[in-house]
Amino acid sequence: MKSYTLPFFLLLLLITFGSKVFAQVTDPELKERFQKMSNEIGNKNLAEPFKGITADGNVEEGLFELAATGVSTEPVRKAAITFLESLDDNQQNKAKFSIDDDEWRKWMNQHFYVRQGVGFVEMSEKQRTAAFDLMSASLSAKGLKLSKDIMKLNHTLGEINDNFQEYGEWLYWITIMGEPSETEPWGWQMDGHHLIINYFVLGDQVVMTPLFVGSEPVIAETGKYKGIEILQDEQDSGLKMLRSLNDKQRSEAVIALSKEGNNNLTEAFKDNVVLDYTGTRASSFTKEQKDRLRLLIKLYVDNMDDGHAKVKMEEVEKYMDDTWFAWIGGDQDNSVYYYRIHSPVILIEFDHQKPVGTRKIYGSDVHRQHVHAVVRTPNGNDYGKDLLKQHYMEHPHQ
Repeated sequence: MKSYTLPFFLLLLLITFGSKVFAQVTDPELKERFQKMSNEIGNKNLAEPFKGITADGNVEEGLFELAATGVSTEPVRKAAITFLESLDDNQQNKAKFSIDDDEWRKWMNQHFYVRQGVGFVEMSEKQRTAAFDLMSASLSAKGLKLSKDIMKLNHTLGEINDNFQEYGEWLYWITIMGEPSETEPWGWQMDGHHLIINYFVLGDQVVMTPLFVGSEPVIAETGKYKGIEILQDEQDSGLKMLRSLNDKQRSEAVIALSKEGNNNLTEAFKDNVVLDYTGTRASSFTKEQKDRLRLLIKLYVDNMDDGHAKVKMEEVEKYMDDTWFAWIGGDQDNSVYYYRIHSPVILIEFDHQKPVGTRKIYGSDVHRQHVHAVVRTPNGNDYGKDLLKQHYMEHPHQ
């Protein structure tokens, strides 16, 4: 049997930038190696049980409760059942996991990572329609458009690199956790380059984090999808938030004036990060500043269906005075920057990143044409974990 021994520097490149998308690699031994690499990364990072992102290593208790929201999840349940029914037996076996499976935590933005579930790349048109119908039932019109545009921009990246093994519109995978139910916990996940959606459902409650959205490029300047752009409001509204601060608030908010690298801290396999509150605290904000911060948060929350986005914003509002805003980078119209919004119940990171697949166009310095944004629920409720724990306490499962 032919032996593959990849040099360390190549392994590092694979981990950092990705190589070929697993589903498209044809060499069986190289497939096996990618699988091994993915397993090693997963095993290493999942060795520690889930705790959740905290400010000091201790989970703040009592932030989330089992309670009726009055917002029906029935359309989501029905759409999930229709999607599953559209799959053949083999696809169903690949797509379905138990509600407490670690598959929830095995999402990643890098290309070489072996993803589970059923890929759009293997779906029929009928199955793709059912998958998008599930997303449509779960997300707002804004969230659905953002998701589809990210997928299209991944095609643009394929065009730029003449590489549709690594990049492409259909290289995204869906899994279903648990059985779609009116009363029992279940959920779904979408996993692919620059788009990860975790959608937990319990009764009429929903938790839609971790959420990872982004793109490279952010604006398609050429190709099939020329003109598509994403995250411009999130980008520009963050800068407006900074500019609204007074001198004292700005001196507190700005962690560093120069942005030289990638700054996101809560991406893949960072479920238990200890991240202290830093920046300027909204308790010092004027009404106008709080309104601006509220609208900025809402840009991210509003990717959920409208009813559950309203429920989430009510939760955010309870802790508005305990919400912190931090900044790295410049404050000019064309500046690159990172900002963070952090409260006990929500964590948002927006980051201009270094080019990877577009270096030949934009160079190697941090650029506005590569963006990562992450939304988290700190203190143990990513993936709905806190709600799930409470559910099990009230309804022990054998």
